[in-house]
Amino acid sequence: MSARPTPVTNQLIESLPPGVRNKLLKRCALVDWTFGDIICEADQKHEHVYFPVTGFISLLMKESDHHPLEVGLIGHEGMLGTSLVLGVNSAPLRSVVQGAGTALSIPADQFQSALREYPGLSNLLMRYIYVLMQQLTLAGACLHFHTIESRLARWLLMTQDRVQGDTLHLTHAFLAYMLGVRRSSVSLAAEALQRQHLVSYSRGNITILDRKGLEAASCQCYQTMAEYYARIMRR
Repeated sequence: MSARPTPVTNQLIESLPPGVRNKLLKRCALVDWTFGDIICEADQKHEHVYFPVTGFISLLMKESDHHPLEVGLIGHEGMLGTSLVLGVNSAPLRSVVQGAGTALSIPADQFQSALREYPGLSNLLMRYIYVLMQQLTLAGACLHFHTIESRLARWLLMTQDRVQGDTLHLTHAFLAYMLGVRRSSVSLAAEALQRQHLVSYSRGNITILDRKGLEAASCQCYQTMAEYYARIMRR
């Protein structure tokens, strides 16, 4: 990953008072993320805190004898390194880049200094942690109770929100890995969405054709997550 100074921000940083935002940005550098980068392993110390701008990462839980399972996505709406806000320098989950792009990076020690210097930053991120906890809980319930088709629709919507484009570079094998199901199950779910003219699929590219229709096909979890973020973070 390479780094360079930049004024670009993400939604959390944009929410800060101008004075705090500008001071925090002076400590940040823009880093380039490539698909498959492992940003942090579970139980590893955070060397840096990241505020995604155009890229996004998956939070993966790994159990022995099983493939890692995605339990969360973090894009321009959030940050990686929330445990530092709680005074714990240990990552609870593996974080892997699933959408190439950029993120604002700040060394962990400088981030901790900023938390002490700017109470407004700590207050904002505490609210974000609360939202993230709710999202992780909801994702677990979604995995257990909802159909693969509705879960796939939710995942595509969440990914589109972070990519900010209509075409997503995703293979069925990758989607199966993310959703914790067989590739054949993802293929059937994707075919069902394609028959409804909600998406088109070709050579690893999924294009969202009808977002409103995809929202209707998704489980309620997608809308619940979005509403929860808006309600808590805009206080």
